[in-house]
Amino acid sequence: MNFDLRLPIGFMFGFYGVVLIVYGLITADSPAYERSLDLNVNLLWGSVLLIFGSVMLFAGLRHKKVS
Repeated sequence: MNFDLRLPIGFMFGFYGVVLIVYGLITADSPAYERSLDLNVNLLWGSVLLIFGSVMLFAGLRHKKVS
């Protein structure tokens, strides 16, 4: 059986990253960010999740091509 766990993990993290980025962009002017030192935490962590998901997808797809 040739199942690579990096592919579903990459899709999951990528999806949640996009959701957080969109939510962070929609709520960019929210007063709730005053408590977090004016940092848009949703936008930052969404970017981190999207980058991690992209790396996992790239690694999974690259491994699939090599095999």
